[in-house]
Amino acid sequence: MRAPGAPFPGLTPEQAATLSAVVDTIVPADEYPSGTEAGVLDYLAGRSDLRASYAAGLDAVEAEALERHGARFPELPCERREALLRDVEAGTTRTPWPFDATVFVSTVVGHVMEGFYGDPDNGGNHDAASWRMIGFEVRG
Repeated sequence: MRAPGAPFPGLTPEQAATLSAVVDTIVPADEYPSGTEAGVLDYLAGRSDLRASYAAGLDAVEAEALERHGARFPELPCERREALLRDVEAGTTRTPWPFDATVFVSTVVGHVMEGFYGDPDNGGNHDAASWRMIGFEVRG
């Protein structure tokens, strides 16, 4: 399990903080763990194929947050982070993106879901937290 603040391979500390905030915006904590608490970052850290596109996309998310709110994405309240991601996913951007912003957000959402709901042997879903949440039991 990744220690809080641990370096994320291929990302700057700022990009890693933005990624953590994005993950926890997609899967916030409630009576169950948030995405980062459930190990989504461990799952993503194992996906070296994502690093270059994630770095560029996270920089673009950060630019959107600064343009819209004058603050870094991780510093925004959850409601503003969620609204920003929804706008970007809908194609409403105010800053230049290095690629299709809508595809980036939907891809990240998919990867977060893989890390949150997938088999714990793949690096995420620590202690099968999401499986317990939905009542999934491994049998056999």
